[in-house]
Amino acid sequence: MILLVTNERDITMDYVVLELQRRGLKYYRLNTESLPQYRVEMGIHSRDDWKIYDGENILSGGDVRAAYFRRPGKPEVKQDLEERGHLNYAESEWASFLKSLYSRLDKMWLNSPANILLSEDKPRQLFLAKDIGFLIPETSITNDINSFKSIAALRSVIGKPLRQALIEDKNEKIIFTTSLPALDSVDEIDLSFAPIIVQHEIKKAYDIRIIVVGSKVFPVAIHSQDNTVTVVDWRRGEVPDLLHEPIILPVSIEQKCKDIVRKLGLKFGAIDMVKDLDDRYWFLEINPNGQWAWIENRTGLPIASAIVDELVGELS
Repeated sequence: MILLVTNERDITMDYVVLELQRRGLKYYRLNTESLPQYRVEMGIHSRDDWKIYDGENILSGGDVRAAYFRRPGKPEVKQDLEERGHLNYAESEWASFLKSLYSRLDKMWLNSPANILLSEDKPRQLFLAKDIGFLIPETSITNDINSFKSIAALRSVIGKPLRQALIEDKNEKIIFTTSLPALDSVDEIDLSFAPIIVQHEIKKAYDIRIIVVGSKVFPVAIHSQDNTVTVVDWRRGEVPDLLHEPIILPVSIEQKCKDIVRKLGLKFGAIDMVKDLDDRYWFLEINPNGQWAWIENRTGLPIASAIVDELVGELS
């Protein structure tokens, strides 16, 4: 049995489900927002001493031999609780149950939740990538105007979030990578609000999204320079006809991609790089749980099949 941990709206997991069904493999999709509607049990006699009953099926710890942690939803308590504090308490207890369950599956994950969390540390990624031998744009993580001026003195710079790209309010906003103008003393208070990543801007031939699954590497050129909206950040504007093209990386770059995924304790990674106008490859970041379904949809690259291969490997 392969356990899929996600939410009911996760289209990316649908690709994995279709591949598992095509191969006739047993799986259980746990949409964790629904967990409070189920009956659960966890004992202490072994790692496998737990059960989930969803009203139709019973999932037991002994059934699971591989697991894929994708995009779990926050457990939603449906009971009519008058006190907000009671609801917060119940949701917190369900979240704690899930953490314990994830720990029980420690050796079965494609990427464990703990390693995903540690790998999302962007300064750590950049430090490790530089140590491996990737080219890295000159970088500062700062909220200090003087640090900004120092890095911006030599060439144009971009800014991007250290972690959280979404501002949740009445109208949700996404913070994209943005070319930054020269800042002066009047901008000091605004910059001090929170640290950001400031990097020298790389003039691109194109962006590259590289999906690494085990020993398999799927590099795709995203021709971001073909549209003025996507020159700095290819995600901006959600341009529907932006060309995605499978490419072949230099052997040394492909090996470095495998190395950073392995050194982060992962079996899957979505790496963002750029190729500059002088044919050099620059590492930007790695998402240990990044999206990939749109790449398979646009290019036909067999990413879902590679993920299932890794999960099946855990079963043997």
